[in-house]
Amino acid sequence: MQEEPRRILVNDTGLGRFLTKVYGYMTLGVIVSALVSFLTLTTYRTQFFGFVSAHPAIWWILMIAEVGLVMGTSFRVSRGGLMSFMLFMLYAVINGLTLALILSMYTTGNITTAFVAAAGTFAGMSLYGSLTKRNLNGIGQMSFAALIGLIVAMVVNMFLRNPMIDYVFSFIGVIIFIGLTAWDSQRLKLIYQQHGTEINTNGLAVMGALQLYMDFINLFLFFLRIFGFGGSSNR
Repeated sequence: MQEEPRRILVNDTGLGRFLTKVYGYMTLGVIVSALVSFLTLTTYRTQFFGFVSAHPAIWWILMIAEVGLVMGTSFRVSRGGLMSFMLFMLYAVINGLTLALILSMYTTGNITTAFVAAAGTFAGMSLYGSLTKRNLNGIGQMSFAALIGLIVAMVVNMFLRNPMIDYVFSFIGVIIFIGLTAWDSQRLKLIYQQHGTEINTNGLAVMGALQLYMDFINLFLFFLRIFGFGGSSNR
């Protein structure tokens, strides 16, 4: 009768350490991407954009590399945390380069406002997802389905080039990733409870960090489109 509380305490301690790793890795990924973007837009601006101008296909190469790294990180989860972590950091670096291409079209004020809005929204929804007793599976699944529909609609609008539709899609994107952030935050606990003793927890932590990183970056980008709508870059 006295062993049960002790066993629960150990599980709670392990979960706490796991979540600390997840959010620590996620924060490090954001910092790496931000630093790469900053250096690309300042110190190495001339070299980078000169290279992009000479090689227009670089955008697609970076996007394909990102998809490959996400898949590679997922496949390495069960084999160990070190390789997953290295792939995640490489993904953060490459994403920093793609972000630099996007951020060059916005003002510093737009970027700062969008980042603060995304950080506040992410923190609030992540906290909600971690603490709520409500099952968020329904919200998460609906958000994921809506995301697929949004991606298809955004691809279509790439040909229509309607800025107002793009503006409306940005609000929808924020709502979708609000739901996904809360859902992914709640799923972290379930993932640890189900697989924490079967798979390397460092690998699981990296995978969780990657998911939250993508939630945050997408929140940031959709907020950036909202705050930067109709504006022009001062760069």
